[in-house]
Amino acid sequence: MIDKKHIGRTTPPQTVDVEKGRLKFFAKAIGETDPVYTDEAVAAAAGYKSLPAPPTFAFCLEMETNSLWDNIAAMGVPVGKILHGSQSFKYHAPICAGDRVTFQTTISKIYDKKGGALEFIHEDTTAKNQEGVLVAELERVIVVRN
Repeated sequence: MIDKKHIGRTTPPQTVDVEKGRLKFFAKAIGETDPVYTDEAVAAAAGYKSLPAPPTFAFCLEMETNSLWDNIAAMGVPVGKILHGSQSFKYHAPICAGDRVTFQTTISKIYDKKGGALEFIHEDTTAKNQEGVLVAELERVIVVRN
């Protein structure tokens, strides 16, 4: 069983650069056809300072930090036993190419089901841009198979 003492554990802030090429590649990979995500002139006409990040791209950026791996290691959970349970996003401001986004993750819940056969770890992450503006809140649920 994962020790509940880890509830409240917060990772150090970690910053990731948002690159134009990666945004275009991600938009193409998810089948996004709106040119606001690939054409800078269209993005500017729509009021963005640069290409905006497509929906769910914040998760990709957050995965570049070590928060998940740091938390898993600190709790002594074998990587081979984890599954991605769910994720959700709450956006507050656009994330755009050229931004530097800083993520900080806190373990908010740990509980089990099925007599301990499955354990659940809830992580809440804040994402702030280089100006300190909260751009997104992410929630991830990790399932541990015992």
